[in-house]
Amino acid sequence: MRAVIQRVKSASVTVDNQLVSEIGPGLLIFLGISHNDTKTDLEYTANKIANLRIFEDADSKMNCSIIDSGGEALVVSQFTLYGDCRKGRRPSFIDAARPDVANELYQQFMTTLEQLNIPTKGGTFQAMMDVQLINDGPVTILLDSNKQF
Repeated sequence: MRAVIQRVKSASVTVDNQLVSEIGPGLLIFLGISHNDTKTDLEYTANKIANLRIFEDADSKMNCSIIDSGGEALVVSQFTLYGDCRKGRRPSFIDAARPDVANELYQQFMTTLEQLNIPTKGGTFQAMMDVQLINDGPVTILLDSNKQF
């Protein structure tokens, strides 16, 4: 499971000019799911993101998690995070999970964040989305559950 995590002042998802989701301060999480991902990857990734100390404390040091800061999460499924560009000019997405598997893990991922007391919203799975954000910092973190050891 791969995630691009961006600390934001606000973020939103629009599909066909219709607002789907929006959050205030928190994290915009682009989530890619591979065909090898399991519930273990999901739990690792969700817990790691929930506890990343990338929000500022009273001394302006990155010392607080999204839980500590009371922020929200907006999770956008993005299979292109598994695009392999090593050969040719067109990415191969062979490592991305099939849509039915990916959607189930995507939904479970959002549920796991909610269970960690993080207000969580999502995009529309398999839709062409317009994602807007106001990056805070900017702070952008890359996370890959297959590189945890």
